Formats: sequence, C-alpha cells, structure tokens
Amino acid sequence: MKNNTNQPTDMAGLYTLSIRMVIGWTYFSAFWRRLVLENKLDPDEAGYIGEKFNHFLPNALGIKPIIEYLVTHPEALHTSMVTFTIVEAVVGLFIILGLFTRLMSIGIFGLAMGILLGSGWIGTTCLDEWQIGVLGIAGGFTLFLTGSGSYSLDQYFLKKDFNFTQKIGFKWLGSGTFPILNPKLFVLIGSLLIFGLTLYTNQHFHGGVWGTLHNKSVKPKIEISNISLKNSDLKFEVYRTEGVDVYGSFLIGIHILNEKGDILKTLDQTELSKFSKENINNHYVAKVKNGKYSLIIPLGAKADLTIKIDEIFAQKDEIHTLKLIDISGIEWTARIK
Repeated sequence: MKNNTNQPTDMAGLYTLSIRMVIGWTYFSAFWRRLVLENKLDPDEAGYIGEKFNHFLPNALGIKPIIEYLVTHPEALHTSMVTFTIVEAVVGLFIILGLFTRLMSIGIFGLAMGILLGSGWIGTTCLDEWQIGVLGIAGGFTLFLTGSGSYSLDQYFLKKDFNFTQKIGFKWLGSGTFPILNPKLFVLIGSLLIFGLTLYTNQHFHGGVWGTLHNKSVKPKIEISNISLKNSDLKFEVYRTEGVDVYGSFLIGIHILNEKGDILKTLDQTELSKFSKENINNHYVAKVKNGKYSLIIPLGAKADLTIKIDEIFAQKDEIHTLKLIDISGIEWTARIK
C-alpha cells in the first residue's frame, strides 16, 4: 500500500506553488538582468550593480559598516556582487524547480533580509524596497514551512522513494512532512517575530506606525563637513544621504559668503560642469563627477572638493559661510571656521 504520510505537506506545497514560482523568478531575474539582458557586473560600465549597492549606504540599518567596507574596497565589492548574483541565480532557480526547497527558502529569507536592512528606506512612492524585503522574508518563511508539493523535483524524488528522501535531513533541506513536534508554536513564534520586524522597520525607515511619516527618497540632502581653509584652497567634504537613487543631485551653484550673507565668490553651473577632476577626491564607487550642466552627486557618494580662492584670499578673515545650491532650489549651508 502506497505511503500517504506526505499528502498534507504535498497539498500545502501545492497551494504555495504561485508564491514559489514568483519569488523564485524575482531572485533568478536579478541574475538574468545583470548578465543575460545587460552586463551590470562590469565596474567600467554604466549601471554597475556596485554603484546601486553604494546607494544603500547612508541609511542602512545594522549593516552599514559592511557596506562601507565594500564600497571603499572595489575588488572586494566586485567579488561580493558576483557571488551575490550567483547565489540569487541558484536560489531562484532551485525554488522555481522545487529542489531542496527548505534550504533554498532559507536563502530567500537571507537575501530578503539583506534587501530590507540595506535598502528598506529607499522608495519614492510605495516604499518599494521595504515591501520587497518584508514580503520576501514572509514568503521565505512560508516556503520553509510548506516545502514543495506537486510540480516540484522534491516531490518527484519523494514519490520515487529514493533512499536519501527517507533521511531526516531531506525533510529539513527539501520537502515532506515538517519535522517538528509542535509546528503550531513554531509557526506562531516565527510569524510574530516577522510581524514585529515588519512594524519595527516600517517605523524606523518611514515612520509608518506612529508619528510623522517621512520618506528619505523624495528630496536630495547633502551633508557638508570637514571644511578647511589652507593657503588659497578651500576644502570640504560632501556626502549625499537622501533623495532619489536613480539620479543624482545636480549642483548648480557654490557660494562663499561673508557674515552678512554677501557673496565673496561664486561658482555657477557652467563652472561646475567643468569642475576639475583633480579637485574631486571620491571615497566610494558612486562618484561625484561632472555633468553636462552641473556637478552630479549620486546617492551615497562622498567626496572631498577643493576650490581655489586666490582672488579672495586677501579677504580670508571675512570668509564665513559655504552654500551649495541644487537645481531644485534646495540649499545647504555650513559655517567655515
């Protein structure tokens, strides 16, 4: 008589078939986009995935030191991006095929957690990255519980009754009856933890649970620091920490002011579009650079800028404030000490 002990799990896995295939494609498609449709793993090509990763840095949660290390070490970053892409390809394809489903669902959980912590704050309208992260975590947990049912390689191996499917390890790594004595408690605790993570990150990144809503992806924000005046050089650091990730802040003006707010020196957008590369010292792979009509500062970019002030050096005692002007009209100022 045929063994039907896997029938309830087979049905649970069958009901999650659409989740399995959509989540699988979500991750496999990252590999497909980066290597098949376009080459986004070449550091010298536009759209390099490492620059996108750099965009996560300013407001990442808990993993900022890891991101900063990678974006300051280009070779390690490239290796990580290649490895990450291969992992996404394997996890996504195996989930679609229903092969070692529970092991791959842990991969889904981990990849989604990385997206959530790194880029959960990014999203101009619908909190895109946060939603992808929390739904990926919940989906990975669900697939871990159900495994794969019909239309999966796991279930094919179970029905063929291969020896390795009879070992307890296959139930933890592949599919079959969930190997735990009290699944209700396990599901409840896991679900509550994931729900708690969802509420916490929603509040942390967006103020979505109580208080004032905020979206750090709408308006650019530039932090100015480390200002020094040495001889005829004014040197300062710019760091873009907020705004849309798909295009830069377009700097069209730099003003040096006295205490009354009078302009002592100005660089307009024409001068900034021709700003000398020798006077830009970039820290990360996302680079401050010249554009056609402005100086472009991508999200997550940090650089030291040096401005020659020979013509006003005699007035150095009057130099008081540095002002940066974005094409949107937003201005940022800092005291020159």
